[in-house]
Amino acid sequence: MTSSDDRRAAWTFLTHHARVLIEIARNPETRTRGIAARIGITERAVHSIVTDLHQAGYLTRERIGRRNRYTLDLDQPFRYRTEAGLPVRRLIALFTDHDLHRQAD
Repeated sequence: MTSSDDRRAAWTFLTHHARVLIEIARNPETRTRGIAARIGITERAVHSIVTDLHQAGYLTRERIGRRNRYTLDLDQPFRYRTEAGLPVRRLIALFTDHDLHRQAD
C-alpha cells in the first residue's frame, strides 16, 4: 500500500508538454538535455514532445550551427475542449511572471 505522500507525488497539474513549452519560453535556445534535466524526464521524451509541439504549430525550430533556436506561437489555443479558444500565452505568462517575481526577491 502506498502512503498519502507517495500518492501526492504521483500526479501534477501540468503535463510534460506544458512543462517543455514553459522551459522553451524561458530560454528559446535551451537544449533538450537541459530541459530533460530540469523537468525530470528523458532527453528522448523531450525530443518527442518538441516534435509534437512543432507538428501542432506551437513552435518552430531554426537550426543555428549545432543548436536549435525555438520560436513559440503563443496565440495557439489550448487543445482540450474546455479550454479551447484560450491562447497558451496565458499559461506562459503565468510562469514567466512568476519567474520575474522570484528574481526580484
